[in-house]
Amino acid sequence: MVDIISIKPVLAVFISAIGALFILFYGKKPNIRESCSIVAGVLKLAIVLSMIPDVVYEKNTLSYSLFTLLPGIEIGFRVDAFGLLFAMGASLLWIATSIYSIGYMRSTNDNFQTRYFSCFAVALTCTLGVAFSANLFTMFLFYEGLTIITYPLVAHKGTEEAKNGARKYVIYLLGAAKVFLVAAIILTYNLAGTLEFSKSGIFPAGIQSAHPELLYIIFVLFFFGFAKCAIMPFHGWLPAAMVAPTPVSALLHAVAVVKTGVFAVTRIIIFVFGSNLMMDIGVDIFVITFASFTIIIASLLALSRDNLKARLAFSTISQLSYIILGVALLAPSAMIGGIIHITNHAFSKITLFFCAGSIYISSHKTKVSQLDGIGKRMPWTMAAFAIATLSMI
Repeated sequence: MVDIISIKPVLAVFISAIGALFILFYGKKPNIRESCSIVAGVLKLAIVLSMIPDVVYEKNTLSYSLFTLLPGIEIGFRVDAFGLLFAMGASLLWIATSIYSIGYMRSTNDNFQTRYFSCFAVALTCTLGVAFSANLFTMFLFYEGLTIITYPLVAHKGTEEAKNGARKYVIYLLGAAKVFLVAAIILTYNLAGTLEFSKSGIFPAGIQSAHPELLYIIFVLFFFGFAKCAIMPFHGWLPAAMVAPTPVSALLHAVAVVKTGVFAVTRIIIFVFGSNLMMDIGVDIFVITFASFTIIIASLLALSRDNLKARLAFSTISQLSYIILGVALLAPSAMIGGIIHITNHAFSKITLFFCAGSIYISSHKTKVSQLDGIGKRMPWTMAAFAIATLSMI
């Protein structure tokens, strides 16, 4: 395996941010504005796909360092197979969501479509920034950037309910970052002397004997700091954020937000701690316990919700914990299954939210109890809904 210096990761990350500038510039020309969003998405996907031969077939990594702040702390990108899989899913689903958003936002006569499309584009910059981060510091910057840029999307409707949901969203995610993530990163740097991801973990050999309790605490800080993974009890922001328009809900659940949380936790388990250290300090049992608890409770809460989007939200919370559980088992087949389910769930859940949006636009119904006979009135929509639901079982 060779580490190849390439500008492709930088282009893949920032092409959507450049697209956001064009979206703002052509804000008063809807057709051109929306074309800019789709073109940027296609270019982003093309750049990501162009990395497959080097990363997948040749098993190399592609990297590019922007600048170094301190020894072991830099802003840089490195593309491996895990990050590339995540980036491919996010890039492809951005195109699908952009196309869906055109009809949805126009049908609702939304007055802030330029803000919506531009924020969405920058959100994809942050998402791929997380996917291609070479180290914890870079991932932290893009992870928090994603929280900030999606705030106006959650509050998009401008109602009091939307504002309250957006405030809860920011308090949970930024609060968790300030309290847990910053402390975890500082402690990691002090112990390891670096923040660069490594396949075998970044902590020096034998450290589990000298600092087992501290390592356990550091992992717990990371685990709860990445609150976008919606593990209980840090899950309350996700149902609250369902006041956002349906395409934004698709962004939160499938394209970007919650998937970056699960992606980040997986990075920590495999590329910061490593399987051996996870087992040595016994923190794998901690993760398995919380993930299992979340799966059961979130599933029960989903069944109790009458609002369709709220039911889908609790379903997402449960499904994310399936992913974390698979990775935390530390068996190769379980870890591969968990990682693949990141993409599988993304495609399934975005389909479910697209169907929910179609139901709302055509019938203005949002509750499950109101959907008697909906299969006869919208057979194709509900067929897609059924297939997407079955694909997650």
